[in-house]
Amino acid sequence: MIKLTKRTEYGLIALMHLADSEGRVVPSREIGEHFHVPQRLLAESLKDLCHAGLVSSTRGATGGYQLAREAADITLGDVVTALEGAPAVTGCNDLGAALRDGSCDIESVCPIRSPLERVRAGIWALLEGTSLRSLADRSLSPIQLLTTATTNVSRAASSATRAS
Repeated sequence: MIKLTKRTEYGLIALMHLADSEGRVVPSREIGEHFHVPQRLLAESLKDLCHAGLVSSTRGATGGYQLAREAADITLGDVVTALEGAPAVTGCNDLGAALRDGSCDIESVCPIRSPLERVRAGIWALLEGTSLRSLADRSLSPIQLLTTATTNVSRAASSATRAS
């Protein structure tokens, strides 16, 4: 249902490699050669991840990239947002039903927008609850990964409720 762009896929590949590198500064060339990723697109992804504060860069002959935060504190939602924005499920703005101001002339009677928006919100919550660390944990089955993400989302919601 959600298809990540190549840019996001390459960004995730780079982040996973950086997470496995345990704080070492990693040149983008190393990542590109190791995973056979186009250097130009990888560099663009890393630049956007830098701007989002997910990775830091070091210039010079021994330069490269490293995670700016712990892998447990970077979520798939952070990565997707940095590289392509929050995903949309419906093409409401592309279907011709959208008006110039962004509103939809059939929104009040549309049978799919609200249910699909709930699905999108649920998928987005799972992305927000899945950290690089849990994604890198190859011992987790898909069900365990989903359970971990759901638990993280519940904790975040509880914390937000207590804070307000």
